[in-house]
Amino acid sequence: MADHSSKDPDWWRQAVVYQVYPRSFADADGDGLGDLKGITRRLDHLAALGVDALWLSPFYPSELADGGYDVADHRDVDPRLGTLDDFDALVAQAHRLGLKVLVDIVPNHTSHLHSWFQEALRSAPGSPARDRYVFRPGRGEHGEDPPTDWQSVFGGSAWKRAPDGEWYLHLFAPEQPDLNWDNEDVRTGFRATLRFWADRGVDGFRIDVAHGLAKDLTEPLRDVGGIGSTGEEALLRVPPGSHPYWDRDEVHEIYRDWRKVFDAYRPRRTAVAEAWVPGTRRALYARPDELDQAFNFEHLQAGWDADELRRVITDSLATARAVGASATWVLSNHDVVRHASRLMLPPGTDPGAWLLSGGSAPAVDGPAGLCRARAATLLMLALPGSSYLYQGEELGLPEVADLPVEVLQDPVWEQTGRVRKGRDGCRVPLPWTTTGPSYGFGPGAAWLPQPPWFASYSVEAQTGTEGSTLELYRTALQLRRGLLEGETLTWTQDAPAGVLDFTRSAAWRCVANLTATPVPLPPGEILLSSAPFDRAGTLPPDTTVWLA
Repeated sequence: MADHSSKDPDWWRQAVVYQVYPRSFADADGDGLGDLKGITRRLDHLAALGVDALWLSPFYPSELADGGYDVADHRDVDPRLGTLDDFDALVAQAHRLGLKVLVDIVPNHTSHLHSWFQEALRSAPGSPARDRYVFRPGRGEHGEDPPTDWQSVFGGSAWKRAPDGEWYLHLFAPEQPDLNWDNEDVRTGFRATLRFWADRGVDGFRIDVAHGLAKDLTEPLRDVGGIGSTGEEALLRVPPGSHPYWDRDEVHEIYRDWRKVFDAYRPRRTAVAEAWVPGTRRALYARPDELDQAFNFEHLQAGWDADELRRVITDSLATARAVGASATWVLSNHDVVRHASRLMLPPGTDPGAWLLSGGSAPAVDGPAGLCRARAATLLMLALPGSSYLYQGEELGLPEVADLPVEVLQDPVWEQTGRVRKGRDGCRVPLPWTTTGPSYGFGPGAAWLPQPPWFASYSVEAQTGTEGSTLELYRTALQLRRGLLEGETLTWTQDAPAGVLDFTRSAAWRCVANLTATPVPLPPGEILLSSAPFDRAGTLPPDTTVWLA
């Protein structure tokens, strides 16, 4: 059995980590925004669920130009969310409950309100203050055109003109100027930030946009032209490590430096990279002298197809094993359509277009989506490696796809000319109770409106309810902890078409039927199933079982 005690430096290798989006988890002070005290009061829920750790999305001072990922101070708490004392109390309570704590580190950019950037704006071109960021003169007779054709992930040019005529780089929102990682102040500052949180008891870090820090800033800056500015497809059009600003080889020097910080602590701190790069490149971030893990987005992006998933699982395990890391698995997070809805979209459906239709084109069968989501979860939890859960998935929450446009907060909506609704539909605050102005999220209304059907998905409605999704997660996580043995699986070679069938150990076999018809159920004691069935020798469609 895996050792998940605080004394095990490798606790993360097969952990279950629960992502908390602080502004949408629990509101203690009644202002409609989730906060640290609210999280602390609800930590019992995570302990009862059976997870090993919680990962806190940004809680730092921010004007919320990008949901908190525009950080004005990397070493403080947004006053709307609490104080450093509140943070310390959260970490202490989590540790009392046996939970590790990971925090988001956002190193690619700061908020435009950050003291460094405000100093840069007050300083002259070419000054040391400006060198912490990426400022360049514009092209054209009067510098009126952006320095390059680089595009923002959120749409439009990745350059914004400062009042004195120079341009600064922002690969995301204009309120998120990119840092210059060739500058020693930046490197020194983030080493200090890592130590600041580690000294407060943080067990690890999730590294935002881990593949974006290093940039080719040699003059003249080069256009990307036909290779593309955003997305993994752009990386496939150039030699590995050579894109002007994504996944450059030089980025790994930064993480080798960070590893020295992590290893100076006892127990040593861990880290996981958010790196949207092809699998073979992703593994580089998880080499022994860099970060411990990197998120596996191929799994999240895979369709409900047995052949595709088997290939992704096999490749992911192999690439992680090649560098001595463990694989990661994730089905939902704060940036994507919740998997209870996404897995029901027909192949080829554009999730953005689906959201723009309010979730009506095509319409999603809610009960069928939940059935498929539950099956996907049991499949994921049976895989070797770490599973990262997103808050609310243990309730079976689908995407809130029909949010009125007037309540949208995601900057993607405006920056794309109102053609992409963005990510608010997966960030709607959680329902805790069946009644109340925000279903127990807080004493008043929530910052995003919750639909009336949230009541039936609430923690209160599902606790103790046989067959509920919450009780399925609780049972699965309890069983999983006792079943873990080794980090390998063995595929059953004669599995029917459309079925994923593998053995983890002598005590544990997982069978998932991804087809539309029942298939024969292998012999063995049923430990858990994602859906009830009569057990007459067949496994229903969209159902996963664990067998002894």
